[in-house]
Amino acid sequence: MTEFFESERRPNILLVEDEPMICDIAAEALAEQGFEVQVVSNGNEALSYIESGSPIDVLFTDVNLPGGIDGATLAQRARKLRPDLPVMYTSGRRSRIESLDPVDGSMFVPKPYNPYSLGSLFEYLVAAKKIPPGLQTAGAT
Repeated sequence: MTEFFESERRPNILLVEDEPMICDIAAEALAEQGFEVQVVSNGNEALSYIESGSPIDVLFTDVNLPGGIDGATLAQRARKLRPDLPVMYTSGRRSRIESLDPVDGSMFVPKPYNPYSLGSLFEYLVAAKKIPPGLQTAGAT
């Protein structure tokens, strides 16, 4: 079983989180699990990173971000640049969750979350994008 993980590349995660403590904990936990993690603190930085052409397998964004581009807008703009980019949202504010208009095939993880449980969800999102659209089933947002 160890050989599987050694030969498989873990997804590259773009983590967009403006709360330093949450960001540090999540980034460290994901790195410990073998993920490559790029951290930015707002939507503008995230868009710049995406536009740079750097490798990203999953966009993991807080819904509530400073600077005029919230997580929902970021996901929509990111999908225009990279139409097959998997997106996972997070938020601790119920009112924002209820009004969220997520991009197709995305997931939502409420705060507080266990950062060690995110790995399997990221793997699922990456695997799901490889399934032809006609074969996909309901379950994701």
